[in-house]
Amino acid sequence: MPILNWLTRDDDIRAARRVPYRLLEETSDLSAGDPATGNMLIQGHNLDALKALLPFYAGQVKCIYIDPPFNTGQAFEHYDDNIEHSIWLGMMYARLESLRDLLAPNGTIAIHLDDEELAYLIVILDEVFGRRNRINICTFRQGAAVGHKAINPGVVTVSNYIVIYARDKANGWKPNRVFTRRERDSRYASYIENFEDDYAEWRLIPLSQGFAQQTGETPREQKKRLGDDYEAELDRFVLANPDRVVQPVPPAYDGVGQETRDLIDKSRNEPDRVFLQIRQGYSNIYIRNGKRWLFYREKLKEIDGELVSGEPLTNIWDDLLSNNLHNEGGVSFPKGKKPEALIKRVLELFTAPGDLVLDSFLGSGTTAAVAHKMGRRYVGIEMGEHAVTHCVPRLKKVIEGEQGGISESVGWKGGGGFRFYRLGPPVFDEEGHIRPDIAFPLLAAHIWFSETATPRTTTRRTPFLGIYNGRAFALLYNGILGDKRPEGGNVLTRATLALIRAAIAKADPSFAGPVTVYGEQSRITAPTLEREAVTFKQTPYDVKARR
Repeated sequence: MPILNWLTRDDDIRAARRVPYRLLEETSDLSAGDPATGNMLIQGHNLDALKALLPFYAGQVKCIYIDPPFNTGQAFEHYDDNIEHSIWLGMMYARLESLRDLLAPNGTIAIHLDDEELAYLIVILDEVFGRRNRINICTFRQGAAVGHKAINPGVVTVSNYIVIYARDKANGWKPNRVFTRRERDSRYASYIENFEDDYAEWRLIPLSQGFAQQTGETPREQKKRLGDDYEAELDRFVLANPDRVVQPVPPAYDGVGQETRDLIDKSRNEPDRVFLQIRQGYSNIYIRNGKRWLFYREKLKEIDGELVSGEPLTNIWDDLLSNNLHNEGGVSFPKGKKPEALIKRVLELFTAPGDLVLDSFLGSGTTAAVAHKMGRRYVGIEMGEHAVTHCVPRLKKVIEGEQGGISESVGWKGGGGFRFYRLGPPVFDEEGHIRPDIAFPLLAAHIWFSETATPRTTTRRTPFLGIYNGRAFALLYNGILGDKRPEGGNVLTRATLALIRAAIAKADPSFAGPVTVYGEQSRITAPTLEREAVTFKQTPYDVKARR
């Protein structure tokens, strides 16, 4: 597989490993709504924030959407988009590694960018995620060739791209089926005049005639009366009568089954009669005079709760223009805000209600706002001050039930909440020792992650951390056993080992495997530890500062 090389590559591919684990400290006066929803808004350097999330969310994020700086050579108000190519590549490589580790095995990442770095990004993604996990490169039409864009000669750029990769395509990854609205298909131009009669006697008339019959007019009279509203009213008529609007087409005789071929032959011998083939699990086939009738009802798809003309989503997204965005969310973010409908489409494709969504380039907060309205849990990371000036106010309005963006289409009425966090100090000091102010749950989560590469999801107050791959893990730290002296309860003795064994037996009575115990020191002899199948690791020295 080709590998992209750049000036600082060797240093950049190790960047994520050098980032220290940091604490996340809640700023409660910026949090809002129900704190139990699990939604997080984090202000801080996104690579540090991603590393801080790993012990708690590794392998749990169902969908990541990011809209990183496009590296267009322009300097925008809220972030620097003028980054030299090698710096941009290094920035993206380190973050993609951390984002990959946070994705669930059946998770998806969607990256939004223009063509400035598109080719380079794809090569990096092939390396980080594997080329086999490349899913789609979708073209998003975000504008039109009008105004200042139409002045200069040459090709006018009106599109961006959504690059989509699976975490592991072979491990249960499956997208949802999504449809898009389309204009009425004018090829369906026939109408069943006597629909109430037996199907064998059905007769077709022009659609325009069937439409005019509803008011007792001729098609010409009706067109004159309706004027510019004619096509819109005809569309409504078709949607109201999809069982009666048809398109007769000659089927491929050699491409259908024998039963259908027999029916075609019969219909040619009796050209005034409609023949029916009933099929289990498929649409029935109606044939008259050698032609199959296609019904408009098969064109209808449920989109945002209503039946409309639709078709399966393609890799050309030309129905979600980025105009009229200045009022979405009630915040201004010139040239940086993406339409809520775009994020909605990504989440419809790759998530279900309750799934966890992550955006580490949150910008004005669009991904968090859309995930909130769609009933997904979310983590949003934003480095700049607009985490406070833009994202917090926007999400508070969502909680209050604001009706912009996708609110109407998803039936949003308000509710929920989020917690606001800032990055705190590293878990380890400059010498790699555990900082004295680190609480038990934080160190427990870090140790569990460093041993298992999975997040610790329990919050139980016990030295027993859990069992992974046939081995139990325990931590004696910070008075977890009730002794609040500085070193109290942090020493492995026969008594503390017995308490650990009891906690393990309570969780899994059948467990008889080895145990790893972290503590300040051990007063059990090495032969006894070996006999008991206990591995002792001393804090802080045996606690890994980096993964």
